[in-house]
Amino acid sequence: MTIVLLHSPLLSPDGTWGSLPSLLPDACVVVRVEDDLRRPYARRYVHQAAGQVAGGPLVLIAHSGSGPLLPGVIAALSHRGIDVEGAVFLDAGMPAPGLSRLESIARDSSEMAAELEALLAAGGSYPDWTEEQLADLVPDPVAVLAAVRPRREDFWREPLPSVPLPSAVRAAYVQLSAAYEASAVSARDLGWPVASADLGHLAMLGAPHEVARLIHQVL
Repeated sequence: MTIVLLHSPLLSPDGTWGSLPSLLPDACVVVRVEDDLRRPYARRYVHQAAGQVAGGPLVLIAHSGSGPLLPGVIAALSHRGIDVEGAVFLDAGMPAPGLSRLESIARDSSEMAAELEALLAAGGSYPDWTEEQLADLVPDPVAVLAAVRPRREDFWREPLPSVPLPSAVRAAYVQLSAAYEASAVSARDLGWPVASADLGHLAMLGAPHEVARLIHQVL
């Protein structure tokens, strides 16, 4: 079995995983997507991510904004004859076929979507984190900020791939922060295994052993 780690389009793997890959139970591929900074954003991410995996069987672990792209990556791998047996959504958005990223966020939190929409309408980009905001959340805020990949409005309004999660793929959810409570509830409603701990969205950097334990639990 090979575990594949999918980072969010908003953050490179350098600011995502910390020592977690070395704590996982099987061989691990850490995907690095860089060629997705222009349209079609989602298709570019899916194509480059799937192209970095050579063979299966696989378990994909998707963090944050890579969650809604995970079904597309599975479809691309299946097209190449690579078997995906499992999918773990790690404090990640749930599949949202055909919705934009903004619409996907609004589905879970209208308040969060309204705040993001106001920021984007004013010409801003997100993430717009500061060192002060991250100081109590991660061991090295400067390193995380260097890995941030801010996106403007057209990224957030782009429709996500209209690909559902295959029923043959066993799925699970690991919740690390209150921001993803709605996603965890949706996963429970679907009958998925769910593990939760209030560790923080980027807990892989500061509490990798605890995150690994939660992943082991759902695997």
